[in-house]
Amino acid sequence: MSFLRVLLLVLLLPSAAFAGESQHEGYYYPKITSSEVYKAKTRVWPKSDRAARIGFVAQDAEQKSALGYAPRYAMFAKGDDAEKLIVVAFDDATLGTIYRIHALMAELTGLARVSPVLKDADLEDTMNFYDLAKLLGFAQITVSDGRKFSHRITIR
Repeated sequence: MSFLRVLLLVLLLPSAAFAGESQHEGYYYPKITSSEVYKAKTRVWPKSDRAARIGFVAQDAEQKSALGYAPRYAMFAKGDDAEKLIVVAFDDATLGTIYRIHALMAELTGLARVSPVLKDADLEDTMNFYDLAKLLGFAQITVSDGRKFSHRITIR
């Protein structure tokens, strides 16, 4: 391959390919602008697997489609084992602050509690969405306004 071709490839490929960053950054959401690490109060539930995480995301999509109006955000699972939860807003007013992100995470707590995979789990009422995400096997949650703000939660 010629030097010029290699140079063009380097310039055209996302920097994440070389920096070891997430391949999703720059494609689904802009560069991470803030982050936090959450130490979950639980472990991954034995019945949780890739299918359970994808099922949780599908359940969210199904509930939103039944509302009769356009959803305000998209949620999807990525990664080899669907262990990365990504939430991206469809408008500029939905997830542009950390407070709106925390409010959405509180709302998603209820969705996770009724998730088919967790329906048989003996869930403590003190668990928040991050704990329930850990039970489902998610290791990371990235939430973005889809324009300039992206927040990453690493769940330990």
